[in-house]
Amino acid sequence: MLPGMILVALVGGLIILPFFTPSGRDSAAKGAALLVSSVVFLLSLCMAFQFDWSAGPTTDHPYQLTIAWDWIHRFGVSLGFGVDAVSVWLILLTTFLFPLAILGSFGDDLRGRAKEFYVWLLVLQAALIGVFAATDVILFYTFFELTLVPLFFLIGIYGSGNRRYAAMKFFVFTLAGSIFTFIAIVYVAWFNAQQTGVWTFYVPQLIEAARALADVSVVVPMGVLGWLPLVPAEIHTSAQHLVLAGLFCGFAVKVPLFPVHTWLPLAHTEAPTAGSVILAGVLLKLGSYGLFRFAVPMAPVAVVDWAPFVAVICIIGILYTALICWVQGDLKKLVAYSSVSHMGFCVLGLFALNMAGVGGSVMYMINHGLSTGALFLCVGMVYNRYHTRDMSQMGGFGRKLPVWSTFFVFFCLASVGLPGLNGFVGEFLTIFGAFTATNVLGIGYAAFAAFGLILGAIYILYMVGRVVMGPLNEPVHEHGDDDEEHHEIKDLNAREIACLVPLAIACLVLGLYPTPLLRSLEGTIEHVTAGTTAVVQARAETENTTVITTTDQPTMGPQRTLAEVSR
Repeated sequence: MLPGMILVALVGGLIILPFFTPSGRDSAAKGAALLVSSVVFLLSLCMAFQFDWSAGPTTDHPYQLTIAWDWIHRFGVSLGFGVDAVSVWLILLTTFLFPLAILGSFGDDLRGRAKEFYVWLLVLQAALIGVFAATDVILFYTFFELTLVPLFFLIGIYGSGNRRYAAMKFFVFTLAGSIFTFIAIVYVAWFNAQQTGVWTFYVPQLIEAARALADVSVVVPMGVLGWLPLVPAEIHTSAQHLVLAGLFCGFAVKVPLFPVHTWLPLAHTEAPTAGSVILAGVLLKLGSYGLFRFAVPMAPVAVVDWAPFVAVICIIGILYTALICWVQGDLKKLVAYSSVSHMGFCVLGLFALNMAGVGGSVMYMINHGLSTGALFLCVGMVYNRYHTRDMSQMGGFGRKLPVWSTFFVFFCLASVGLPGLNGFVGEFLTIFGAFTATNVLGIGYAAFAAFGLILGAIYILYMVGRVVMGPLNEPVHEHGDDDEEHHEIKDLNAREIACLVPLAIACLVLGLYPTPLLRSLEGTIEHVTAGTTAVVQARAETENTTVITTTDQPTMGPQRTLAEVSR
């Protein structure tokens, strides 16, 4: 089922290109792309039904639905696929968003190259599924880098005026960071080969090998930086810290975290609507997923040591980008910068290293994909009508576009974290996780992050007030400023409503009843954070302090599960 979804998306894209090459076949290409992505979504539902949600991962069987073929036998590289609960949910998020993004792109100006546009989207879908389903690190890295190619062309060809610079900056930033990640992965595989005599890139085996690196001391010469004040000529550390540094370089850029976030607002702003939806909805999750899947289990000692530093970076990003959003005049750029702030909460919860924080982080990945992806669809629908994103030219759309305004306000409230909608659950759990992680972070981190929630509510509601409320202020239509031109602008049609309704339903369901999703994550989270939990417990025993673990948190009551916390 897992390689089948990837093959359907790839083969579907390859079929579209030659069979719909003649001009005038754009409508057929649109329908074919929508059909292929819908089939992939149905296959993902079949995968979810085949998955045993009651069986948590174990050391011997960390994945389900596994399948593998030899790829590069000499170095133990395989085409290995498998999933756990987190992978399943992220694959479902991916396959759910793609048909909606493709359907939402039917009204976009694709510059007469619609066929290539949908081919690149389907290739991107295949690559994203491969990232979440790979159990071999080299296969993961291959799909991880493959996502750059279709997005580079989607932004560079179909984006706005500054699209080429945005595509190049996106490509260079993410590729440069992932090179360090690749070096760290190869080093862990080399170390494992030295210990066992066998090369392998199977994720669970490399996790065990990387944990042993905490006892391996290395000396890092500072070179030309040694002459700077307070910088020693060499640094003595453990190899595990260097592995975490390499992994963090690639995944932090992909999240993105401050200060390597500058590529994201530009890429979001210049990308076509479908590209922005997938970029915000799924691609940003590759960074947080990589930290969850590799950094936390591979380098537990280093992660505990780095947690306060990472938390500070997250909080700076949350507050800094929230202030930028507050003064932002470009509607699409405001939503783009809000993604940086929101993903800061996601990583903050992950590095709280307890059940509430990590569970909230995974929940945040899904919720952010739904609500922010929907906001980009709404922005794209307005842009197709008025060909501007300048909020100074907008106002009173609640009078002119009441259906659009209803959806827009709904998804803005979900993004803010209104209780009853999906955003509230993730935000509450990440803040609660940071608040209770007294042995890793502390109350001060949670307090500053909570202040970011207030700023988030301010800039989102300010945006709603400028665009939806007040007297009608329509942008000058591209064909003129005559009043008759304004009357040509109509509210959402049936196709656009069909794009937004499933997203609204998903936001409402996850906001009102998140317990099944949270309960399904508990076993996987306990398995992934077992190393960091052991490190925190050992240090607490050494210091003779009380430890708050993932399964026994005094502030939550004894033996409280994630689902019980949510209730």
